[in-house]
Amino acid sequence: MIDRFAPVLHILGILIIGFGGLMLLPLGLSWLTADGAHSAYDEAVLITLAAGGLLTFTARHQKREMRVRESFLLVALIWALLPAFGALPLYLHIRELSWTDAYFEAVSGLTATGATVLSGLDHLPLSINFWRTFMHWVGGLGVVVLAVAILPLLGFGGRSMLKAETPGPMKDSKITPRLTETAKGLWVVYVILTTACGISLYHAGMSPWDAMMHAFSVMGLGGFSTKDASLGHFDSLEIEIVVTFFALLAGINYSTHFLALSKRSLRVYRFDVEAHYFLGFLAFSSLALTLYLMPDGIYEDFLTTFRYVAFHSVSLATSLGFATTDYAQWPLFAQLWILFLGSFVACSGSAGGGIKMMRAVILYKQVFRELMRAMHPHGLQSVRFGTSIVPDHVLHSILGFLFIYVVSIVSLTLLMVATRLDVITAFSAVVACINNTGPGLNLVGPATTYEVLSDFQTWICTWAMLLGRLEIFTLLVLLMPAFWRR
Repeated sequence: MIDRFAPVLHILGILIIGFGGLMLLPLGLSWLTADGAHSAYDEAVLITLAAGGLLTFTARHQKREMRVRESFLLVALIWALLPAFGALPLYLHIRELSWTDAYFEAVSGLTATGATVLSGLDHLPLSINFWRTFMHWVGGLGVVVLAVAILPLLGFGGRSMLKAETPGPMKDSKITPRLTETAKGLWVVYVILTTACGISLYHAGMSPWDAMMHAFSVMGLGGFSTKDASLGHFDSLEIEIVVTFFALLAGINYSTHFLALSKRSLRVYRFDVEAHYFLGFLAFSSLALTLYLMPDGIYEDFLTTFRYVAFHSVSLATSLGFATTDYAQWPLFAQLWILFLGSFVACSGSAGGGIKMMRAVILYKQVFRELMRAMHPHGLQSVRFGTSIVPDHVLHSILGFLFIYVVSIVSLTLLMVATRLDVITAFSAVVACINNTGPGLNLVGPATTYEVLSDFQTWICTWAMLLGRLEIFTLLVLLMPAFWRR
């Protein structure tokens, strides 16, 4: 068995060692600020490095190229095991935190979901909050993409692994001839945008540390904050504008940003059809919900209503999950609508969750094509996205994905309800987790945490987060008996 999966174990060990190296950052910060959490990091780093070293040593003689099925296994193991090591500092330092909750928090961090079981964030050690938000940043664009950038230097190819993890229906498109250069280019854009976001938040009124940690969350489209009241703690229009702007950037395909940077031209954005739908639907939703809320008199005037509606529409649609007010006080329709936005609005190739805007538009056009076929059975109809004709195999893949996406939500919701949880909390928790949005409604709304859930319910939400981050098929394929046959 070890020989069969030796390449997977070897690469996994290297990645775990690298992940342990990343823990040296909060460890150094803890020593520097004397926040009292350094002993937890000491143990966590040693355990992580030892586990990674053991895996690497066990499979040290195998350096062949991975096969496709091994790439799926590696991706699943990365997203299942790295949170276990990421949870160690939280579990070792916060004594009242169970392992279930610590693992949930780490999965939420690395999948950039932002659902939390922690309260008292304002009083946590600086290094703990840094580690939580830093996991957002690392997981936002994808641990796998980072791995692809460095694996060739170690003698391993990474093309099949990236294909197993890359979001969106057009998995074979490349923005540079070499995959390694693509991965590196995306990370350069990611670092530049994160730096710009942090500087902007600092100038908008945040402290340097708060600006850095919230920039990690924003660009990773996570949602972890250093404050229990999230961004509402700052009560600053300037900060909300900065967060909204960079959340919109993070919700657009990073390949578009890369091309704009490499060509030194903003004209690239004009040709990104998906970004047009993305921005247009958000503008429509913000205006429509503002007009819907106005008669209720929740806020004093149109501009104030638009301020809160637009921010939360962008925040939940991009799967960022920050909140500035308790939108659970809005009419249920408005709450469900902004939760629904997170199901499809973010662009493919972004750090956002859901089925992605490209899939949603193609599905709509497929429905329209079927209606036209009903009226004109002998007519030739094609589905176009922009100027490109969508191949039938892509349409079939998207339809299959949508089916299993809906089945997953219904099945997990029923499972949550079977534990005697009310249907609004159960449904919204599953939707928020599978879309990697973060806050749900009712008991898991923006003013509360997931701490109210039982251990079993928490594990259901953890599974939903992993399903959503890996776009379902990557995990489900491992459950097929054919996968394990030689």
